[in-house]
Amino acid sequence: MASCGDNPPTKEIQQAQQALDAARTSGAERYAGAEFTAAQEALTRAQAAVVARDYRQALNDALDARDRAQTASKDTVDTKARAKADADRTLHDTALALVGARAKLRAAETSRRAPRLATALRREIADAEKRVQEARTAFEQGAYLDANEILAKTLPRLSDSVRMLEGGATAGRKNLPPARGR
Repeated sequence: MASCGDNPPTKEIQQAQQALDAARTSGAERYAGAEFTAAQEALTRAQAAVVARDYRQALNDALDARDRAQTASKDTVDTKARAKADADRTLHDTALALVGARAKLRAAETSRRAPRLATALRREIADAEKRVQEARTAFEQGAYLDANEILAKTLPRLSDSVRMLEGGATAGRKNLPPARGR
């Protein structure tokens, strides 16, 4: 540790800046935003304390900035891993829902029941396929939070469209005469 006497804590401020740069590179602004922002603020305070010639405060703030930036980097690794697992699971679930929706759509088209609902489901399937592709691209680029955001509404909307189709097809069957025995 540098002495706090007449010299500014240049080394510690540089270390804090390097730790902040490393945290930024790791994605801490997005994945550990609060800790990263606190590190930036501490570094700004350290630099202001140097200008005010309060080297003891500058040293404390520089060390705080470095520690917070390192914590942000560590938190980023953990948060990214969780976001990746969540995005992977949601992509898988949405792909399975698409398979199920396509099967329901084929059945509805074959039976020629609820044609308006089938058209709506067909549109929703096309939209969901587009969003899944966008999410896969984001996932492959390591933008796991973006992938999760893209898929957040996709699976519920697709499920709602399938339920509407099933409900419409069931309602249509209620109005049919009873089946005759052979």
